[in-house]
Amino acid sequence: MTNALTEQELAVLRSMFDLARAGDADRLAEAIDAGIPVNLTNSAGDSLLVLAAYHDHPGTVEALLERGADTGRVNDRGQTALGAAVFRRSGRTVELLLDAGADPALGARSALDVARFFDLPDMLALLTSRDDR
Repeated sequence: MTNALTEQELAVLRSMFDLARAGDADRLAEAIDAGIPVNLTNSAGDSLLVLAAYHDHPGTVEALLERGADTGRVNDRGQTALGAAVFRRSGRTVELLLDAGADPALGARSALDVARFFDLPDMLALLTSRDDR
């Protein structure tokens, strides 16, 4: 049997999402190195990686990837970190995620779908430059 987390422990975990949104790569990396799960997700299924990508923080994305963040995580809306980076038009983050093995076709709202729907030819070219999708 496991014990429920205390309010203080839950607050610490919630603060990790704020660090990802703010792009505080150093503090987030320190927390993960101390034992916070790198693939921690919130109640909407957003991982730290999705939030860092959505808020356009390539340095934070890189720190999470270096610590083993899963590029294949899909949130409750069918979105991935790669799709978030495409939406934000963050070429650097898209490259980092592709280099880490992110699948442009993954998710109900895949990165490819985002690039096509929002008519982002530069992002579509970046996504398809590595294969023949």
